[in-house]
Amino acid sequence: MSILKIARMGHPVLSAPAEPVEVTPGFPVAPEVGHLVLDMLETLEDAGGVGLAAPQVHAPLRLVIFHIPQVRAAAGRYRRAGLDETQGEVPLTVLINPVVEPLDDEMIENWESCLSLPGMTGLVPRHPRIRYRGMDPAGETVERTAEGFHARVVQHECDHLDGVLYPQRITDLSQFGFADEIRQRWRAQDGEAEDTENKDSRSPEQESARQERARP
Repeated sequence: MSILKIARMGHPVLSAPAEPVEVTPGFPVAPEVGHLVLDMLETLEDAGGVGLAAPQVHAPLRLVIFHIPQVRAAAGRYRRAGLDETQGEVPLTVLINPVVEPLDDEMIENWESCLSLPGMTGLVPRHPRIRYRGMDPAGETVERTAEGFHARVVQHECDHLDGVLYPQRITDLSQFGFADEIRQRWRAQDGEAEDTENKDSRSPEQESARQERARP
């Protein structure tokens, strides 16, 4: 297995539709596809993400891999993206020639990032409930319904197969930027909310004493 180079936004492989993988139901995929899957698994583990599409490693094929971690083991950025205690862990999944079907017209915005846009994040609208299906490397059918963060990850990865990156789905570009700057904004907002809560809990005498101490 090998760790593959990840294509970054601007590379043409990320803007072109990927080609279907030749797979026969009930039969394993070709050896070269199997090797690609193993390399993608190692690349994803090295990168520390939750999903990876074949075009991201310069292979223009309709193939994605992903997993949904347990919330207690997940990085904070995934909880910010909608992962919560109501969603169970989804094991590492290889999906070949996936098809995604929204279950309704509702759209919900949440934060996303991408290995092909290192250091960036944005607020992206997605369908909160979907059904998806495809094949695994053994030629067996995979079909599931997904909600919340699980649905978001699948839609994000499958967008790569159509040459779409998440910034193209953002409706308000003021909600797109460098992740460290966005996190700083969150911390400032959380601090303001905490200060307001603390202020609301103070008695008038406590607030007056606090203001007196704050004077130069």
